[in-house]
Amino acid sequence: MAQSIENRVFDRICRKNRGWVFTPSHFLDLGNRTAIDQALGRLAKSGEIRRLARGLYDYPEKHSVLGDLPPNYERIAQALAGRDSLKIQPSGAYAANLLGLTEQVPARIVFLTDGSNRTVQINKQQIVLKRTTPKNMATSGRISGLVIQALRHLGQDHVDDHIIEILKKRLSANDKQQLMKDLRFAPVWIGNIFRQLQK
Repeated sequence: MAQSIENRVFDRICRKNRGWVFTPSHFLDLGNRTAIDQALGRLAKSGEIRRLARGLYDYPEKHSVLGDLPPNYERIAQALAGRDSLKIQPSGAYAANLLGLTEQVPARIVFLTDGSNRTVQINKQQIVLKRTTPKNMATSGRISGLVIQALRHLGQDHVDDHIIEILKKRLSANDKQQLMKDLRFAPVWIGNIFRQLQK
């Protein structure tokens, strides 16, 4: 029986694209928690999948020279947010990094969520899910959410012409339209920057 659960678990993993990040809860329809944990443990031991942290695995993307590639932070956060596809929104220094406003990838990557707080350590990287207000999550998954969080992280006094130029170049015409549609979710000072980006 255990063998067939392992096969069914691996079959589901293989049907996903490489790079998929998952938890045991993605397989609870196939068997009880103990059997799933054991199946994932054996698959990790055999090198078919990679254990990232306790109860968190991925089906690593492979590179012909580099071997297994590092996991994608957003996919990790999505897996941690749960099977219910709770919303996540990159925040803080990570949001600024994604937009090219800062060079370094922070050691602590924070995502806002409408789910519960969670933190997971993967090698030297800490990935944090931080519960926040519905207003902060209203723009999750949209460029406006990313820009709001990045500018919030930088702070009003640190957003200069250089930052605005980077954003102007980085954002498409559609992105800029989206910012205007979501103006009501931005603090007043960020709303003013959204208007500047239209010029």
